[in-house]
Amino acid sequence: MKYAIQAPVAANTTADPAWIGEFAVHAEACGFESIAVVEHAVVASGYSSKYPYDASGRMGLADDCPIPDPLDLLAFLAGRTTRIGLATAVLVLPNHHPVVLAKRVATVDALSGGRLRLCVGTGWMREEIEACGADFASRGRRVDESIDVLRALWADTAPQGATHHGEFFRFEGAMSYPKPANPLGVPIHVGGHSVAAARRAGRRGDGLQPLGVVGDELRKLVDIVRTEAERAGRDPDRLELSLGHSAAKVTPERVERLAALGADRLVLAVTPTTDLAAAKDELSACAERLGLSGP
Repeated sequence: MKYAIQAPVAANTTADPAWIGEFAVHAEACGFESIAVVEHAVVASGYSSKYPYDASGRMGLADDCPIPDPLDLLAFLAGRTTRIGLATAVLVLPNHHPVVLAKRVATVDALSGGRLRLCVGTGWMREEIEACGADFASRGRRVDESIDVLRALWADTAPQGATHHGEFFRFEGAMSYPKPANPLGVPIHVGGHSVAAARRAGRRGDGLQPLGVVGDELRKLVDIVRTEAERAGRDPDRLELSLGHSAAKVTPERVERLAALGADRLVLAVTPTTDLAAAKDELSACAERLGLSGP
């Protein structure tokens, strides 16, 4: 099992360079596999869109919560660390033009020594996606095509370059350098709780990260991922499943149960606090319970 730590954006500390930098350094020292950061390019004040992961329809962040750009934050954390993985969880893909995004992602990955992992989603906040210039209704098709564009631009297509003619994006002879550290490109996982997300993960992704899904519903999504991968001529055993959990409550026994469901990685949420010492203590205690090679 791999253990990722989600940066505690709700604590209003992820834009504080001293706080988040020391948090990431300590997570690395504790032996966690990666640190994951969230994205919202903008949050519409008093948004009317329904947040799908809470019965209230509201996410647990204030509208004015500081949410740094995920790739810029990960680039900063790459400079503070040496080996911990760097992940988005999730990056709202319709917010981005994939040609520009391909360059940004490859740059962070190359400069960090191949430590980047993308977890992407279609997004749920209509106001945010429309503010970024995309159509909300067609965002699923846009995400599918964006993943294809990213992979095309990361591939070694020299000397002729990459060509793509799609519904949303078109280019010919595109040379995008640097390339990611791994010749296969940066891993792209799909975040989401829907059947569409599971299908996307099976057809195009390197894994699925469903949010708030348990029991039979989770098993159904995993089956969809595997079925779609096989239909696309892909090996379903190579696709990872990342599940969420609380860092304060996770136990080896719980890990065993989630592993039996097929989990390869747990993305652990820490208790939001501005007290850096308390946050580090929670990481240390979690690492000790899980038997990680930490301090």
